[in-house]
Amino acid sequence: MTAVASKLPQVGTTIFTVMSQLALDHNAINLSQGFPDFSAPMELLERVSYHLSAGHNQYAPMAGAPELLRQIGIKVNRTYHRQVDADSEITVTSGGTEALFSAVQAFVTPGQQVIVFDPAYDSYEPAVTLAGGKTVHLPLVTPEFSVDWDRVRDAINPKTRMIILNSPHNPTGAVLSAEDLNILAELVRDTSIILL
Repeated sequence: MTAVASKLPQVGTTIFTVMSQLALDHNAINLSQGFPDFSAPMELLERVSYHLSAGHNQYAPMAGAPELLRQIGIKVNRTYHRQVDADSEITVTSGGTEALFSAVQAFVTPGQQVIVFDPAYDSYEPAVTLAGGKTVHLPLVTPEFSVDWDRVRDAINPKTRMIILNSPHNPTGAVLSAEDLNILAELVRDTSIILL
């Protein structure tokens, strides 16, 4: 049998696999993924059944169903007071990891650097590596898991292409303040750094 070669031999299994196995081994509640202990709401089940019965069961367009894209655009406008073009600025993916991977692949080229904040979601680095980039790890400051903006400023250089930062942060739950967002905006103003 022909062996399958890994492009990421140094990357182990995902944290979800590890945590799910530990929960199973110790008969613990698994909080690592979305495993609700309740059924989906009846209204949702009825809507899904209706749409399947109505023949809405084919592949959607690659970027997402046009009406869904339009509704997302409306929500973005209502929530963030920002106009977006649903046809060119919104893409629906099958999950967050796919979205992250696609964004990294689209913007990062070999030799460029991506700043991530540790602890970090374990899919960031493999995506950067596959794009030929280098991940720059910056630790969050405990106990609040805050960002040391001086370290970020020092880490930014001409090779910096992207900063990956989410709020609430995954996995710590730390939330960026308005001041944090203003500092970040100033750091990347007039650069080609992508904020993801």
